[in-house]
Amino acid sequence: MSILRVENASVYYEDFQALYDINLSVEEGEIFACIGANGAGKSTLLKTISGLLTPRRGRILFDGQPIDHMPAHERVVRGIATVPEGRRVFTSLSVHENLLVGAYRNRKGPWRTDTVYELFPLLAPLAKRQASALSGGEQQALAIGRALMANPRLILMDEVSLGLAPVVIKRIYDAFPILLANGCTILVVEQDVQHVLTVASHVACFLEGRIALQGIPSELTNDQITAAYFGV
Repeated sequence: MSILRVENASVYYEDFQALYDINLSVEEGEIFACIGANGAGKSTLLKTISGLLTPRRGRILFDGQPIDHMPAHERVVRGIATVPEGRRVFTSLSVHENLLVGAYRNRKGPWRTDTVYELFPLLAPLAKRQASALSGGEQQALAIGRALMANPRLILMDEVSLGLAPVVIKRIYDAFPILLANGCTILVVEQDVQHVLTVASHVACFLEGRIALQGIPSELTNDQITAAYFGV
């Protein structure tokens, strides 16, 4: 059964239409990648799923139930968590305090501060450090850990590799199978096509607010992906 379905969703910023009749389905236990250039609509999709935006037409289903008019905090209770673009950690709080903020809804599950530190060992010695003093890679690990503290069934990740060194990107992607093994489904937005296609089970390429190509990465050619990405 699909954990998430987006059906004919059209999304606007006031009078500007950002998404046009988007249809996609995310199966439980998979990694679904949304790729595309800047401004293609990928982040708008995640904001719509998380509850920051409401589709003007169409609907969002989570576990078969419509959530498109549900407040964002109620979606967290249902099991949806977000790793926002740019990390957005609470810079005035310590690493440990940031993680505790992620657990405010007290959802049951495998993720606690100790299991997050086990997943990202680089964070453990930094537990008392203020988040503003972390590197970009450390902040990204913290943002993922904070989302996991909500014990989500679906985790939305927006541009997880943006601005990070290749070794840090690899470390983050190496954690994905552990997330899946602990009951998370991942919907990830990326511009780094090379990395994400090595782990994704499904991919949708966005172009100017529409899905230009969708399928299983192993069944798509580089030429198809390039043409969809750049609209040629």
